[in-house]
Amino acid sequence: MIVETTIHSFSLWHHFAHKPGFDAIAFAELARSMGFQGISLSLNNENYRHLGGREPERMDRLRAYLTTHGMSLEVDTSGTAPAHMSEMLNVAHRMGATSLRTYTRHGGAVGKMMQNTSDDLAAVMQEAADLGVIIVLENHEDFTGPELAEIVEQVSHPNLKILYDYGNSQMVLEDPIAALDAVLPHVYSVHFKDHVMIRAEDAGQLTVAGVPVGDGFLPLTELTRRLLDQGLRRFTYENVWAYSAPIQEGRKALNGVNLGEGAFAYLDPPFSPSHVILQQSAFRPQMLVDLEFQALHRGHEGFRRVLRKLGASGDWD
Repeated sequence: MIVETTIHSFSLWHHFAHKPGFDAIAFAELARSMGFQGISLSLNNENYRHLGGREPERMDRLRAYLTTHGMSLEVDTSGTAPAHMSEMLNVAHRMGATSLRTYTRHGGAVGKMMQNTSDDLAAVMQEAADLGVIIVLENHEDFTGPELAEIVEQVSHPNLKILYDYGNSQMVLEDPIAALDAVLPHVYSVHFKDHVMIRAEDAGQLTVAGVPVGDGFLPLTELTRRLLDQGLRRFTYENVWAYSAPIQEGRKALNGVNLGEGAFAYLDPPFSPSHVILQQSAFRPQMLVDLEFQALHRGHEGFRRVLRKLGASGDWD
């Protein structure tokens, strides 16, 4: 089966932060040299993060490069406030992006968060349709799979889908397979990554940590198999080495989750920097760039290995 592979700009966030001259075009060039057919670009701050600025010329220059080389584009933001979403939908349209990823920034009781998120999204769906942009709502350390599916089903619009992240359900102590099963009919795109769990005594608080793909404990093959069987044919690789997120105090493990087992297995210290980093401030910027590049390529091979094992092929292989 033919599968398209793309890469997320978060995979090289230390390059964007610390490597002189590394910008969105350099990222796209690197992605192309590695065989990816498209990119996902984070625009998730006031300065449009990995685009490097809000100027229309930057948008047009990147779009021209991607068009010339036949590469696809997805873009990311956060928050669901209608005015913000309207702005970002127009940015996505100008850049030629097929989708706009977001996640909720509402707080409070879960039921209220869900309703506020649904109301916000419902208010911009016609504009999304008019511009030809799919809004993808991500499971992002906030909602469980069933809660995310309920939001999408309540809005009930063909331009609202789900971005399934392989590891983010862990932040709410939800099994990744259970989360996927709940959202599978609505999945439009994915973030393919790998995680480990770090004990509270080793990290100060129970923590999820990113590692190169293939070095962690997520059920990558089974998740990918279910997505392929559902018909997904585009997978976005995300190198999350050096990323970590604490589990909020008071969270209880959901059904089927046993801390220390399966996807929630603990990584035992000592921790090798090439595998996991919990305190980035302890490392020089150049070392972070170098280690990130190594993790990127090691994880890329792990990513392709899973796809090949399941019978996928494409220009990336």
